[in-house]
Amino acid sequence: MDGPSEEVLDAFGLSEPAMLLPGGQGETWRSGAVVLKRAVSESVWRAEVLAELPESEAFRVPRPVRSLRGEWVEFGWEAGELLAGATDVRRQDEVLTVAGAFHEAVAGLARPDFLDGRNDPWSDGDRVAWCEQSYDGSPAYVELTAPLVDAWRPVELVAQVVHGDLPGNVMFADGLPPAIIDWPVYWRPPSWASAVAVADALCWYGAEPELAARWAHLPEWGQMLIRALIYRMTTEDVVRGSEFWEGPARTSYEPVIELALSYAG
Repeated sequence: MDGPSEEVLDAFGLSEPAMLLPGGQGETWRSGAVVLKRAVSESVWRAEVLAELPESEAFRVPRPVRSLRGEWVEFGWEAGELLAGATDVRRQDEVLTVAGAFHEAVAGLARPDFLDGRNDPWSDGDRVAWCEQSYDGSPAYVELTAPLVDAWRPVELVAQVVHGDLPGNVMFADGLPPAIIDWPVYWRPPSWASAVAVADALCWYGAEPELAARWAHLPEWGQMLIRALIYRMTTEDVVRGSEFWEGPARTSYEPVIELALSYAG
């Protein structure tokens, strides 16, 4: 994907050439001390929140950068400060701890309107996981998710804005609080966001089952794990189809499904 044009750089008052950053799905660029990426539906809302979020000793966030005209988005791009640190998917307990502090800090925010119009595989997966949307998936997907669907039951938890993709989006730097970046906004209970992080770590990053046990005190843990798995699996099926389940993904998900069911009671 093409990087920000000179027009974009000029709009934000940036003089250094844009350099592609590692990670960020190949869509994140750096010019000097500023990070640029293409704007999405929540960009303005997120910028306004992060600009006003009080400083915390528990976490850092990238403060958004206004353009020279005072706007958060210019020519389809948004900008934020470059933070020190690097992600480390092995440090999942620390990821979950900092997520708790971040979610507490944003707990009072109202539900953003852009969520109603967001239409992408991740939003589809989220809605399916909460029985707000139906999905006729591939045969392998239906087979794998069937026990999760059977164990699904309603819960009574308070929803709020949460970060829905934590494991690879928390950066660590010596002497500094962890930094939370690339915030995909969802309106769900915080324990769901933690369950997604745990499920991701178990399926993709080599975490041990004890990780789930250490966080089992979170509200409705079994049901949140069930929803986390349905969310991820639906998204994968929407994006990649039946071929996805013919590879190592199936053997990655099967033991985690079994583990989640053991918490569902």
